[in-house]
Amino acid sequence: MIPEFTADVGIKKGEKIDYAIAHDGQVQVLVEAKKVNDPLRIEHASQLFRYFSATNARIAILTNGEVYEFYTDLDAPNRMDAKPFLVLDFSDIDETLLPELAKLTKESFDLDSIISAAGELKYIGQLKRILAAQFKQPEDEWVKFLTTRVYEGAFTQRVRDQFVPLVEKAVRQFLNEQVNDRLKSALGTPDSYVSIASGTAPETGPVAAQADTVPESGGDDQRIVTTEEELEGYRVIRAIVCAEVPAARVTARDNKTYFGVLLDDNNRKPIARLWFNRAKKYLGVFDENKVETRLPIEHVEGIYQHADLLRRTVARYLAPARPQTGPVGQPVETSAS
Repeated sequence: MIPEFTADVGIKKGEKIDYAIAHDGQVQVLVEAKKVNDPLRIEHASQLFRYFSATNARIAILTNGEVYEFYTDLDAPNRMDAKPFLVLDFSDIDETLLPELAKLTKESFDLDSIISAAGELKYIGQLKRILAAQFKQPEDEWVKFLTTRVYEGAFTQRVRDQFVPLVEKAVRQFLNEQVNDRLKSALGTPDSYVSIASGTAPETGPVAAQADTVPESGGDDQRIVTTEEELEGYRVIRAIVCAEVPAARVTARDNKTYFGVLLDDNNRKPIARLWFNRAKKYLGVFDENKVETRLPIEHVEGIYQHADLLRRTVARYLAPARPQTGPVGQPVETSAS
């Protein structure tokens, strides 16, 4: 690693680039570092462009410490491309990129392998970012592309206005179904685990699949029907906290007003509550004092944004309890709770 690397470029003498990484005595990677939180723009990489053609480097990195953009010379030899072939964002790591990053480690640096894979990585990455943008806020061309495959009439402004929310809703449902299918496969959840009904919320016992029934006569026997959306939320939470505990220890109980997720089927160990029986959805999370805070979410997948909170809650329950001590530092007996 060579900080403040200097190389003469044409008539420019003594210019410095933030870091150069050498391998076997040859500079292989150039790094330009910007302030953290500063957005990365290709205009920030002017020195990378100049140094790229003046050294043996085939890899250039532009970073603000959180996002790392990797460049090479796919479009023209010895000329850095204008678009990165790989983007690593530490706030949202794409695990499919990890094998490619491994090729850049000191122990297994493989430049030829990196360059050969760069073309595919570049275009796949760009396509994924385009798809993500379309899923979030579809452009007119995307709406028209999909609409004309299901609607035979002319694509007028009225039709566009009608189909924009339909495309957005279809995309959300499609992604939900894909996530749900993956979770079912990962957790071994049977397809029949869909509708649940019971009497008033039981004091003990996890949610279990039952037939959806209705009382034969009137009275105070009100049935609680667990929705598919609540089950999806339960599966998401279960998958998130599997990093801390086995999935079998994460159970659920449905109530009239909320769907509760517990550790070890214990009311004293609440992981989260799903407040989905209302127009506005909320995820209930708990602090170290088991005080609940309701966080608004738009869709079930919004639970993923609070994954760290859920994992920390479970980790607190797993941490060994500190013994209470008396005035002289001796443990004191407490009644079992």
